[in-house]
Amino acid sequence: MRQLLSLSRGSAVEPGGLLDRELEAVLGECEAPNALAVMDDMLRVMSAHVILHPSRHEFFVDGADTLLDAALRSGLALNYGCSNGNCGLCKARVVSGQVQKIRHHDYVLSEAEKQQSYTLLCANTAVGDLVIEALESAEPADIPAQQIVARVKAVQALGDDLMLLHLQTPRTNRLRFLAGQNLTLTAGGASAQLPIASCPCDDRNMQFHVVRDTEDSFAQRVFGSLKTGDAVTLFGPWGDFVLRADSPRSIVFAACDAGFAPIKSLLEHAMALELSERLCLYWLATRPAGHYLANLCRSWADALDNFTYIPITAEHGDALELVRRIGADHADLNAFDIYLAGPEAFVRTATMTLREQGFPETQLTAAIV
Repeated sequence: MRQLLSLSRGSAVEPGGLLDRELEAVLGECEAPNALAVMDDMLRVMSAHVILHPSRHEFFVDGADTLLDAALRSGLALNYGCSNGNCGLCKARVVSGQVQKIRHHDYVLSEAEKQQSYTLLCANTAVGDLVIEALESAEPADIPAQQIVARVKAVQALGDDLMLLHLQTPRTNRLRFLAGQNLTLTAGGASAQLPIASCPCDDRNMQFHVVRDTEDSFAQRVFGSLKTGDAVTLFGPWGDFVLRADSPRSIVFAACDAGFAPIKSLLEHAMALELSERLCLYWLATRPAGHYLANLCRSWADALDNFTYIPITAEHGDALELVRRIGADHADLNAFDIYLAGPEAFVRTATMTLREQGFPETQLTAAIV
């Protein structure tokens, strides 16, 4: 998809240049060309293909994107710190291929590091296909606790009792996290721990779904005085409600009410990674806000062949009905990993029901929201 976008943006190709030469090569062949192979060859010129060692993960770098930005947008959890060329935490070794510096950096590589072909991912882009050796974060323990002051980008009502809080971190100090994790948010002396409702592939823009609660001082502030430009301190991340990125199984996501927040983060991350053959979302709504982002879910279903969205209302079922529906839709449920998120009663009932049906514990991950 990113390759096609690069082509549609019109990367610099002169008339009579690359495309003409490709056509001449095709027309000059004796045998009919393989159209897909020709298209693949042409698209490779428009973007650089990067392979990471030792994981063998792959991503593409379009235009003047840095290697770090391109990897994050592809859903990969590379190690980095400031993302601004100061700390050196995104240092990686070029195994083959060439890089080009496109951003200034203050961090100075040693002569020994230069001799070993080390580079800063946040300040360089790829010149053609590339193989690099870089560390990746595979589990929550790999992500250090961080503290960053972000600013409110927007506060938007998703329903009478639910707000979307959009925070933006500084360009020079972004926050690393894994999809599905939580952060502690503090503003004006009020604090709350909330699941992140956005993908780490856009780590500057972080979303949270805040439920109205008269006993929660942070929620009262979000529904009351918090406005665009206000400072909110972020601390974390926390939690192990994260994807099994190396699992070969398809995925069922089951959310209840605002449990959709961490599920949304996991879903967007799985889409960025192109992780699974099938992604299925079952969303039970029991609160007035209902399926508050139903249009987003339907747009995913329309755009993706491997994504299915099944909304369930309280009038038509509960946690037991949701699990029954999942079982009815999938004859071999053991072929899936299941992620559950929602209120404690929902998670407890759904988990117990799946266990009684013999679903493997190792394929079930749950979070109380």
